[in-house]
Amino acid sequence: MEYILHIVIMILLYVILSQSLTITSGYSGLISLAHAGFYGIGAYTSAILSVNYGLPFLLTLPIAMLLSGFSAVLVSTIALRTVDDYFIIITLGIQVVAFSIMNNWMDLTNGPLGIPGIPAISILGFEFTSKISFLLLTLALTIFVFLILRNITKSPFGRILIALSEDEIFTKSLGKRVYQAKIASFTLGGMFAAIPGVLYAHYISYIDPTSFTIDESIFILSIVIIGGMRNLWGSAIAAAVLVILPEALRFLGMPSNIAANMRQIIYGLALVIMMFKYSKGFLSKNYVGQENK
Repeated sequence: MEYILHIVIMILLYVILSQSLTITSGYSGLISLAHAGFYGIGAYTSAILSVNYGLPFLLTLPIAMLLSGFSAVLVSTIALRTVDDYFIIITLGIQVVAFSIMNNWMDLTNGPLGIPGIPAISILGFEFTSKISFLLLTLALTIFVFLILRNITKSPFGRILIALSEDEIFTKSLGKRVYQAKIASFTLGGMFAAIPGVLYAHYISYIDPTSFTIDESIFILSIVIIGGMRNLWGSAIAAAVLVILPEALRFLGMPSNIAANMRQIIYGLALVIMMFKYSKGFLSKNYVGQENK
């Protein structure tokens, strides 16, 4: 039962991560490989503030979101001077820089040794120490983030994001502030990515840089693509599938000398098949902005 609860918690964390990236990559068309960096900023901010300064969760969470959002503003201001493939490469470089800071700034992050002893989340005297209580907290925040992002995508701002991702020149001709809209969408994605980072740090009670690598950014982007670039529900389904699948492969009973490699091969083949079968996402019928109707 504890194992199942752990899997569900991890699914919910990736649901928030993928849906936060959906605003950036799905709606405004800014393919980012720096999302794990914002995820890590949230985790490290909360870990440092709670371990070193004893600040409670209700303070570390908004501080982590603000710091991650500020970092996203800086990144987007630089990256948006380029377009398309160059933008992706710059976000990749930013992700590498973020990982290097986490891995080498010993005085702040403790480098590759990580930060142990992160306390459990406590709200109004109640500590979320059990998995079921933490699951309920994570579920509540997942629903909260989903509702906010859904309202954003239905708003006039959300329609501007869709328009600029379809035809940026036409959107400019309508008098819309395209550059500012891109920065806003990138910043929102970075801010909401900090939430699962904070939750993850307190849930695991230990973090190190290996949880926030470029591989993690690619995994989050894969969830968004497989779920459907403009589909919040699709991202939730894809997160569940991509988290559960490798865990399910552990129970195939393959010989131990080939099990690890075979699991990777089967997982890769499954991703290829899913991309062929669901080329526009799991909920492809709703792909073209039906959430906004």
